[in-house]
Amino acid sequence: MHATGTHFTDRTDAGRRLAALLGHLRGPRTVVVALPRGGVPVAAEVAAALGAPLDICVIRKLGVPYQPELGMGAIGEDGVRVINDHVLRPAGVTPEQLAAVEARERTELERRAHRYRGGRPPVDLRGRTVVVVDDGIATGSTARAACLIVRARGAERVVLAVPVAPREWTERLSGVADELVCVGTPSPFFAIGEFYADFSQTEDAEVLRHLAAARAGEAGSGGGARSGGEAGSGGGAASTDPPGADDDGVPASDREVTLPAAGARLTGRLTVPAGARGIVVFAHGSGSGRHSPRNRHVAARLNDAGLATFLFDLLTEDEEEDRRNVFDVELLGARLTDVARALPAEQARAAGGAFLPLGLFGASTGAAAALWTAARLGHGVGAVVSRGGRPDLAGEEALGTVLAPTLLIVGGRDEVVIDLNRRARERLRCESELAVVPHAGHLFEEPGTLDRVAELARDWFDGHLAPCAPPP
Repeated sequence: MHATGTHFTDRTDAGRRLAALLGHLRGPRTVVVALPRGGVPVAAEVAAALGAPLDICVIRKLGVPYQPELGMGAIGEDGVRVINDHVLRPAGVTPEQLAAVEARERTELERRAHRYRGGRPPVDLRGRTVVVVDDGIATGSTARAACLIVRARGAERVVLAVPVAPREWTERLSGVADELVCVGTPSPFFAIGEFYADFSQTEDAEVLRHLAAARAGEAGSGGGARSGGEAGSGGGAASTDPPGADDDGVPASDREVTLPAAGARLTGRLTVPAGARGIVVFAHGSGSGRHSPRNRHVAARLNDAGLATFLFDLLTEDEEEDRRNVFDVELLGARLTDVARALPAEQARAAGGAFLPLGLFGASTGAAAALWTAARLGHGVGAVVSRGGRPDLAGEEALGTVLAPTLLIVGGRDEVVIDLNRRARERLRCESELAVVPHAGHLFEEPGTLDRVAELARDWFDGHLAPCAPPP
C-alpha cells in the first residue's frame, strides 16, 4: 500500500498530469526532449500542452552483467557516459565487463537513433529551455545522462520532468538540472512500473507514431510558437498589440520580476493573462514559492480562470538552509507585505496600467505569513486562501484583525492540521470557511485532490476579489 496514492492509468495519463505542472514553461524557446522508448508517450502529451517541438535523447542503460535491471550507469549520443560508482563498486564489475556492456549498448543506441530520426537532424537546443521527460526515475543514471547531453548541445536551461520518482530524487539530480518537476514521490518505491496500471513496453512503432504526429503538428502551426518564428502579416498593417493581447489591447505577460523586501531582493514569476481581473501572490513557507510544483499547478488553473499570479521565494537560498527561518513568521510576513506593496507598479505595467485587486495564497508557514500580511494591509488584501497551512502561527492578535475573507483548505487525512486550522478559524473575525478535501493527505498528492484545491481557490478568489485600493 502506497501512502501517496500516486498511480497512473498509462503513460498518456501520466503525461497529461505532468503537463498540468509545466504550464509556466510555455513559450517559443521551449523544446521537449523524450527518453525513448517509455518517455515518448509521456513527452508527447507535454509537448502538445506546451505547444513545443518534440525531440528525443537516445539513452541506453548500462546494466550490471548479472542483474541487468540494476543500472550501473548510462550512455547517450555525443559520446556522453555517466557511471554510478555507488552501484558499480559494490557490484564488483570489472573494467572488462563494463567495456563489454558499453560496446553492446552503444551499438543498440546507434541503431535506435537512426531508426527514430530517419536521417533528420535533431532540434537545435542552443539557447533554449529544454524539458527532459521520462516515464519515471529509478536510480537516475539515465536521466542524468540525458540532462548532460542536452546541456552539451547548448541548452540554456534544463528542466527534468517525470510522473513519478523516489522521494530522494532531488538530492541525486539537482546538480544536473535547473528545475525538477514530478507529479508524485511515493514511498516505499521499488520500481516505476508499480505505479502504472498499464506499463507495457513501448514499441518502436509507437515512438515513431508520436514523433511523426509531433512533426505534423509543428508543420501545421506554420512554424509559429514552436519554432519561434513570426506569423506572416500578408502585407497588411502590423498590429500594435503585443503577443497575447486581447481585443481590448490588454497584454498578457509572463516574466521574472525581482523586488526589494525586508533586507533582501526576492525574485518571482509574474504571470498576467489577458484581461486579468485580479492578482494572487503565492507565499510558500519553505521559501520555494517559485519552484513548488503544487503552487505552479494551482497558479496555472488560476491563470486559466483569468487571474494573474506572482510566485516568489520568501527566503534566499542561504536563509532557507537555516530551518528556523521557515518558522519566522514575522520575517516571512514582513517580506510578503513589502512584496504586496511593491507589486502594483509591476503588475500595472503588465496589465496595461490597470490596478488588480490582491489575493494571497499561502501554504505551510506561508499561510501564517499571508494572514500576518492581511492583518497589516487591511482592505488592501481582497481575499486569502490557505492550503495545508499553519494559520495558527500567525498569532492570536493578527488573526483577530484580518479583514480579508479567508478560506482554509486542509486534507481529510491531515488530522493534526485540521485541528490547528479549526482553532485558528475560531480566532478569525472576518468571513471564513474551512474546506476539507476528502482522502487528501498533507501534500495533496492523491489523484484529483490538488485539482480540487485549485477549484476551491479559484471560486474563492472569483467571489471575493473586488476592485479596491492598492495596499497602503
